Amino acid sequence: MRRASERIASFAKISLGHSVSVDRPSEAAQRVARFAHMIPPIILQLAGLSALNAAGVWIVAETALPIPGNLIGMVALSALLALGVVKLCWIETTGSFLIKHLAFFFVPITVGLMDAGSLFAAHGLSIVVVLVASAGFGILLAGWTSQCLIGKPRYPEGKP
Repeated sequence: MRRASERIASFAKISLGHSVSVDRPSEAAQRVARFAHMIPPIILQLAGLSALNAAGVWIVAETALPIPGNLIGMVALSALLALGVVKLCWIETTGSFLIKHLAFFFVPITVGLMDAGSLFAAHGLSIVVVLVASAGFGILLAGWTSQCLIGKPRYPEGKP
């Protein structure tokens, strides 16, 4: 009895008029196999990130802190990474995947904003001013903080 790959090759030769090699999987099949191989680590890493997020939400609920729980989860993740408790390679695959598809996560927010059309019509200019001012303040603060951390002088060559 012939092997399945030999039967497929003979069928392809009859159908296409030339021989086809089926011993080596196609590039698409190889890509699917690589992706399928990555699924279990991604699920495990996503579970770990979700657990940190849930812990942050729980801490905020228990302590009534006036900040979002997911921010506490991110600070906890940063602390665990800095202390070496969590290795970057343990979450890198899922983190890269989430960052690669970050724009997709803003779709629900954008759709939700469409319901607030009357709010934008009434207060649109003030909302834009606050957004621009807060972004500018954030950029200035980040620049000042980074200069302090790397030890650069505030004014180059003694200029006040």
